Amino acid sequence: MLEPVDPAVVGLSKERLTQITSWLEAQVADGKLAGASTLIARRGKVAYLQSAGFADKENGKVMDADTIVRIYSMSKSVTTVAAMMLYEQGCFQLDDPVAKYLPEFADTPVWDGGDAPITAVHDQQSPMQVKHLMNHTSGLTYGFMSTTPVDALYRDREIEFQSRSESLADIVTRLAKIPLLCQPGTQWNYSVATDVLGRLVEVWSGMSLAEFFQQRIFAPLGMTDTGFSVPEQGQDRFAALYAPAVGGDMSTVGTNSATVPQDQRGGLKLMEGSSQSVYFAEPSSHSGGGGLVGTIGDYARFCQMLINLGELDGERVLSPTTVRYMRTNQLPNNSDMAAMGQPVWSETSYDGIGFGLGFAVVLDPVKASIITSPGEHHWGGAASTFFWIDPAQDLFVVFFTQLMPSSTYPIRRELRTRVYQSIVD
Repeated sequence: MLEPVDPAVVGLSKERLTQITSWLEAQVADGKLAGASTLIARRGKVAYLQSAGFADKENGKVMDADTIVRIYSMSKSVTTVAAMMLYEQGCFQLDDPVAKYLPEFADTPVWDGGDAPITAVHDQQSPMQVKHLMNHTSGLTYGFMSTTPVDALYRDREIEFQSRSESLADIVTRLAKIPLLCQPGTQWNYSVATDVLGRLVEVWSGMSLAEFFQQRIFAPLGMTDTGFSVPEQGQDRFAALYAPAVGGDMSTVGTNSATVPQDQRGGLKLMEGSSQSVYFAEPSSHSGGGGLVGTIGDYARFCQMLINLGELDGERVLSPTTVRYMRTNQLPNNSDMAAMGQPVWSETSYDGIGFGLGFAVVLDPVKASIITSPGEHHWGGAASTFFWIDPAQDLFVVFFTQLMPSSTYPIRRELRTRVYQSIVD
């Protein structure tokens, strides 16, 4: 864990931080969350770390800083860091065709779009590039989007990357036979692209993704509780996974509206308990897009490395130049995601927010209607976990809970408001 300090030392108001504690307790008391933890660090020190409620409500297991949770898509930033470490070693160029390393993508067709059937396809006009995987403009999608014949084929063919029976290489090979949603580089579409990037990390490094993460990222950064499975000695600290009592699935994520109003989702239902879980066994395929579990303290160390421009406690993971490049908007013509993406129901809009390599980047806080700094970068996971890094304030925040989907309540916006009102210098 990073060093804790009195909040005043780093310019935060202890009195105003109590609003976060009250908010956390209210989420639990109102039945929205079983439990949650929030960590705020500024100027390299932890100024706030509080938990409320339960990691496992049914068994009375308290949520605390040592609780291990499913971080889902917060894995994407870790995978992108791994890829950029190999970029620094000269293993590839960002504009290399993906097919240079994964030949199965050379002939992947592109769906015609609109009302066309999945059989209506045409050739790629320009190849999918490695950078397209990092900024979600690859033409890939997710099966849970439920909006097009392409994602329907993902479901039909069971494109699931955290497999207990297939290798990562085998799943990627099957994926390459499904048409792309659009021409590479033309649209922002949230997708399995980072899982394909994880396979490239294996190709470039000659190691499994789990081995690379452990040897090159987790061990150097002291992330002792992070991995693709929960070892036996940590299983008593694992959290249960919940959904709202009503409307608790991923079916609306690929649309621009919710089917169940927020005030009708109250209460919780258990999706997976904490005493028996698929995470208690190592998968045969490691999902770089969503397969990691870990503690809030571990992810804080990862964030501190990034805000330090690639270094933590004498261990350099990336160069400062590379980190600055990663948190620069990579979308064409400096567009935001709203201008070039599919409608995605979220508790925040994509107006004024671009995408770098591995995380979203705030371009215009006013257009985004959030109080933050230009250049702040962030991402979250399907179970409502979230992090953001604000270099201008020398601040980062990690929020852990286990409620799926993340769009159930406007948790992230509400937390942002309470964090920024606590800054007093």
